[in-house]
Formats: sequence, C-alpha cells, structure tokens
Amino acid sequence: MVRKRKAFGFIVGEKVVYPSHGVGQIDGIVSQNIGGSKEEMFVIHFESEGLTLRIPINRVPEVGLRNLVSEEELTEALGLLNGRARVKKSMWSRRAIEYDQKINSGCIIKLTEVVRDLNRHDPNKDQSYSERQLFEEAYGRLTKEVAAVKQISILEAKEVISDNLLHKKSKTKELAA
Repeated sequence: MVRKRKAFGFIVGEKVVYPSHGVGQIDGIVSQNIGGSKEEMFVIHFESEGLTLRIPINRVPEVGLRNLVSEEELTEALGLLNGRARVKKSMWSRRAIEYDQKINSGCIIKLTEVVRDLNRHDPNKDQSYSERQLFEEAYGRLTKEVAAVKQISILEAKEVISDNLLHKKSKTKELAA
C-alpha cells in the first residue's frame, strides 16, 4: 500500500538525487516485511532508466539520497564549466576510477568537474571509448539535474550546459589571441 506523506525531509512526489542513478521521483512510501520486521521504504522511479528502487527510509542518510540543489548551488556548479580542465598526469585507469567515484558521489560540484575535465571542444583531439562513456554519464546526470532544478526540458538543459562550455571555449580563444 502506497501512502503519501513526508519522511526524512522528503515529500512524496518530489524529485530527488540518488548518487548511483541520478534524478528520480519519490512515488510513495510503502511498508514491506523484510526478515520478519516491517520496514518503511521510499519508492523512487527513475524515468530515464525505466527503473524503480525501494530504499529503506532508515538507510536514507547512508545511501546519500538528497534533494535537488538550489538555483544558487546550480549556478555555482555551472560556473565551474568555465574553468580550465584539471587533468592529473596519472594513468588513465586511475583517473577513470576517480571520475567514476565523482559521478556516483551525488555531489553536483564533483559531477560538474567531470564534465569540465572530460569535455573535448577540439574535434581533432581523440577521446577514448571509456573517456566518452564517462563524459556521457556525467553529462547526462548533470543535464537531468539542471532540467529538474530549472524546470525545463532536457534539450533546454543541454543548451544551458553547452552555453557554459562554449563560454569556456571563447575564453580560451581570447587568451590565445
């Protein structure tokens, strides 16, 4: 039985961020019998992935479920896209693990850093398959949160991100001139 109410500061019907899946919507709170004890769980649906998760309410802090960022936090995060990429000189396998951890951290700042660092505005520069995969994962999650926070379409959110990345490209050209 699905009930509509508030728990742990989350309200049924609101959009939330689950670190390893991105933006989803709380569809309800259900009671379920697990190992002989009754557990209350959030039912969270991730439309883009066609996935529904049940998360025990008492485990919310440890799984990292969070509300969407505020407009101010989003503006700060998008501002990072204008900065210079910070790519470490370590082996790709080690950097890939760090990027994956940042993507799954649930932190929009870390997610934006991955988009910034893996963005290739130079079409002549090759990018490996794994780099592209990590970039697309980070870009997709950032796009969904931008769309949810600004209440715009995914296409419009991609434009917002692209505009910030293009601003970075213009800055680079100005410095080179």
